[in-house]
Amino acid sequence: MELEIRKLRKKDAKKAIEFAIVGMHFNWYMDNKLLLNLYGRYFWYLEVTRATQIIAVYAGDQLAGILLAEIKGEHKKYSSFWKSCYIKAFHLLQNLFVKGGVDVYDQANKEMFLQYCHNNNPDGEIIFLAANPNIKAKGIGSILLAELERREKGKKLYLYTDNACTYQFYEHRGFECVGKKQIVLKLGYKRVPLQCFLYSKTIGK
Repeated sequence: MELEIRKLRKKDAKKAIEFAIVGMHFNWYMDNKLLLNLYGRYFWYLEVTRATQIIAVYAGDQLAGILLAEIKGEHKKYSSFWKSCYIKAFHLLQNLFVKGGVDVYDQANKEMFLQYCHNNNPDGEIIFLAANPNIKAKGIGSILLAELERREKGKKLYLYTDNACTYQFYEHRGFECVGKKQIVLKLGYKRVPLQCFLYSKTIGK
């Protein structure tokens, strides 16, 4: 199956949300399908509105994978008043109803980042990378990373991930684990233990 880098079509944003829900195992944290979709939309809006690089790979007419990155000094690719309103509203509701949940995750990432910055001055962050779980083609993630490396050669980038995701993917592609924290998400009656990671690499060397 031939894979090709193309500009992301607006209509495929819904697919990207589905990739995030499946690939990042949001169902670990919530059972309700409506809430899953609302959270997936919130997560996508949060990331796409701060992205300066939006890289999509297609298999024929199907979106096969997508990568978002935020690089210092580059312009945002996409902004929307309504998406910003959705993010703020969802964030408010999230803080009201799931305190001790996502804020714990965010705090762990902040602590790892501060420690990382003692000895590093990164140029940007890979904020989203997901592949279509229904396409069997191999190397989708590698193609996305290779395109980012072509565009941003020599930049030092970092990313956050956790053991709910296939974090080994980054290790196999030369990223170094430079931060690690164990947390427990408290989501209503649920307790979800997670290992959080921060990875870094100077790409395109």
